[in-house]
Amino acid sequence: MSVVQAQDVRLAQQYQQEGEYEKAAAIYEQLMNQNQRNDYYFDRYIECLVALNQFNAAEQSVKKQMRKSPDNIRLHVTYGNLLALQDKETAANDEYQTAIKKLPPDKYQITNLANAFLELSKYQLAVEVYEKGEKLLNEPYLFAYNLAELHRRKGDYEKMVAEYLNSLASNAGRLETIKSLLQRYLPTENYEFLKTQLYDLVQKEPNADYYTELLTWVFIQEKDYSKALRQVRALDRRAGENGGRVFDLAQIAINDGDYDAAIEAFQYIIEKKGPTSSFYLDAKRDLLRAKRSKIVEGYNYTQQDLVGLQVEYTTFLQEFGKNKLTAPIIIEYAELEALYVNNLDKAIELLSELIEYPGMNRGVLANGKLDLANYYLMQGEIWESTLLYSQVDKEFVEDLLGHEARYLNAKLSYYAGDFQWAQAQFDVLKSSTSKLIANDALDMAVFIMDNLGLDTTTVPLQHYASAELLVFQNRFADAFLKLDTLGKDFPEHGLQDDILYLKAQIYKKQRRYQEAETAYQAIITQYKEEIRADNAMFELAQLYENQLKDIEKAKSLYESLFIDFSGSTFAVEARKRYRVLRGDQVQ
Repeated sequence: MSVVQAQDVRLAQQYQQEGEYEKAAAIYEQLMNQNQRNDYYFDRYIECLVALNQFNAAEQSVKKQMRKSPDNIRLHVTYGNLLALQDKETAANDEYQTAIKKLPPDKYQITNLANAFLELSKYQLAVEVYEKGEKLLNEPYLFAYNLAELHRRKGDYEKMVAEYLNSLASNAGRLETIKSLLQRYLPTENYEFLKTQLYDLVQKEPNADYYTELLTWVFIQEKDYSKALRQVRALDRRAGENGGRVFDLAQIAINDGDYDAAIEAFQYIIEKKGPTSSFYLDAKRDLLRAKRSKIVEGYNYTQQDLVGLQVEYTTFLQEFGKNKLTAPIIIEYAELEALYVNNLDKAIELLSELIEYPGMNRGVLANGKLDLANYYLMQGEIWESTLLYSQVDKEFVEDLLGHEARYLNAKLSYYAGDFQWAQAQFDVLKSSTSKLIANDALDMAVFIMDNLGLDTTTVPLQHYASAELLVFQNRFADAFLKLDTLGKDFPEHGLQDDILYLKAQIYKKQRRYQEAETAYQAIITQYKEEIRADNAMFELAQLYENQLKDIEKAKSLYESLFIDFSGSTFAVEARKRYRVLRGDQVQ
């Protein structure tokens, strides 16, 4: 195309966009005569004549063009559209069918004719073109991808799925693209016929791995990790792999809280692949993580469960030793001993050894020190705790680990009754890049300010802070006694909702869920204007979701939280949990 022609095209397009159809038509006619084989100029010329209501001139031009180019079957579509615009539907359909009847076994012309119908939103006619084209060329799945898109536009999801699967058969490299398209366009309620078709294909073509991979993907979308695992194991065995894809699925399952599926996957790697697999150590480690999470996260475990887990940690460390590589496992083991078995001495012994291991990763070492500091604090060794917190703070000044250490040190000062210094630290930490630390620091800063306020005495807050320390130390009976005394001695103080909230937290730790429910509900009802109201609402929603298994009540509370307490630090997470419980796909 010459520079002059390019300028003419731009000018004609501008005239057409601005509604100056006569000027546009004149230029398109000139371009059309100079480029006889270019359908674009002719189509735009006809569009301008139609816009000017010059149907006779448009028909004459189309018929003239048809005489000049009898093999250009696209012209029948142009003519048919002209007739349709004049309400001559029967004659228009005759032209459309003539175009399809004259379709030659030529891939370009097949695509060109289908696109002509597509431009007019005549999707069924475009489908007919592609289906006939596949027969003419004797290539059954040649246009499957195009057909899937047309069925999508028609809203025929079952046929859309069938053609996407046909497309996959003709080009396995489209697997990831088809996953994306299905995720975008196929409503989750239609996944059943996708699975049905895939089951049939897997049975008919057991060696076509792409069908098994797609079926696995569907199960993952539905969060049915056990069924996904069956497919992944089949792929692993068939391809003679080392457990890599099984391990990847296990990670997805464990992160989504399906510990049973994760445990089964890790056990497969350990038992079937053995120590020669590069995933063996990681599978052993994460198997422990999954078993531990399954036991402790729901607060629903027995002493026998804990003993069994202790044995598994001990066995792991006997096999792999205590060193820098197993340090993360030792940190988890110490947490089990400290927080669940209540064996603080054992936890402190494990971590005291760990912080002396040579070549330790700085981050892992810092986490070990923070946990060790917490356990010292649980034993009442305040000096040892603050020393370790300060070490991590100094070494990771601008890092999130440093922020966490600073927060814990400030919390220690709060426990000790040094409220002004603690509040100053919390005020600084409100700008932490860690949202969790920033939110916790904000809560503490507001709490201290709210409960000191204009009070001339800090005694009530000192009692409450010491009760919180007792809870941290798992000394629940002492904490209840102190909270009851505080409530009686200062009945008019603004800490009443906080006393109730801390009791609810103790009930939850003790797995006294009905009493926890009652306490949280009392805060929501009696103290809805106080700062603990949104905390109580979120905790109660979590209790209903995870322990009491009342999903409808959980949904209702989450919804109330993000609507009525939109400024709460829990609002974003509440909205996310609400959508998950409603069945939405949440990333």
